[in-house]
Amino acid sequence: MLSHAQIKASTPREKPYKLFDEHGLYLLIAPSGRRGWRIKYRVNGHEKLLSFGPYPTVSLAKARLKLKRAKTLLLDGIDPSLKRKAEKYAGADSFEAVAREWYGSHECRWADSYSDHIIRRFERDIFPWIGTKPIRRISPAEILTCLKRIEARGTRETAHRVYQNICWVFRHAAVTGRLIHDPSASLKGQLLPTNERHLASITDPKAFGELLRAIDAYSGSHTVRTALRLAPLVFVRPTELRASEWSEFNFDSQEWLIPAARMKMRVPHIVPLSTQALALLYDIQPATGDGKYVFPSPRSRTRPLSNVALLAALRRMGYEQGTLTVHGFRTSASTLLNEQGWRPDAIERQLAHGERDHVRAVYNLAEYLPERKLMMQGWANYLDELRGFAY
Repeated sequence: MLSHAQIKASTPREKPYKLFDEHGLYLLIAPSGRRGWRIKYRVNGHEKLLSFGPYPTVSLAKARLKLKRAKTLLLDGIDPSLKRKAEKYAGADSFEAVAREWYGSHECRWADSYSDHIIRRFERDIFPWIGTKPIRRISPAEILTCLKRIEARGTRETAHRVYQNICWVFRHAAVTGRLIHDPSASLKGQLLPTNERHLASITDPKAFGELLRAIDAYSGSHTVRTALRLAPLVFVRPTELRASEWSEFNFDSQEWLIPAARMKMRVPHIVPLSTQALALLYDIQPATGDGKYVFPSPRSRTRPLSNVALLAALRRMGYEQGTLTVHGFRTSASTLLNEQGWRPDAIERQLAHGERDHVRAVYNLAEYLPERKLMMQGWANYLDELRGFAY
């Protein structure tokens, strides 16, 4: 445990450093001499940081009291950071206050990367211009000006996504009694079309077979090659594949259960494993099975393989930008499975596309599972046929 004497004796260093107390509480000492209390904790498997204020304004005893209160909230299933934000903006009616309130109520359902994108877009493109205005006094023209500013950067798709998020904020304002008329509703059709294309993928069976053979012949890292060989068999999102953990795989039931904390929509997902997928896992297990990750980084086994490594391998195989991405395996699978006549509902469930009703999605974890198991094995056999293997 930390003592007053240790704190008083501490001096600034060239780099920030920590003096640890207990249960995750520590004092961060900056090179400038500034000192602040912090606590690290985890929610849904994700590490979060909470500040308790500066020292000596917040004494050691008071920091411990704040720690105790935070721990009590966590035991009750309440994220202390989100509670603090909710209290900060409670009753406030500025656009930023309502937006952060809406964001805080949904953040726990989203993957970290998706969540970060949303709040960064607001902080960069919206809050500086209309964040302080009362939400009921914001006009359609003011919203459109913000969106056109994004559009002018050449990022039409981002403008459309921000508009969608803004619409959700105004709906939240309406249901919480802060707003009667939604000014964002009148902006439909005012933005330039996105000309959005799906992430680069290959959907021609012959070309897809050539890709599979190229991956099989890849002469780089065994870890990268195995990840790329597994990608079309399971067609999960790249992050879900790269950060896969050995603890998630059940070889007896031939299933991969990806926990909610690692899924984009925060709903657990079952991936039936074909015999071909199992063979790849058994093949790499002697090399990485003693660690946490199936595909660890070559620099540190405590971190997963980076997406850059997989993209770089595709580029070395001759698949340039605009031709193929790792995410494109999902589009390939969706297109070809639909062409083969598999039921669209089973395909969509296997792709783990967004479920509007979050609670329903949790209960539907095994929906169409027998059919999905047949489909995944049939898909793996089909990929072998495209490679030129006989069945």
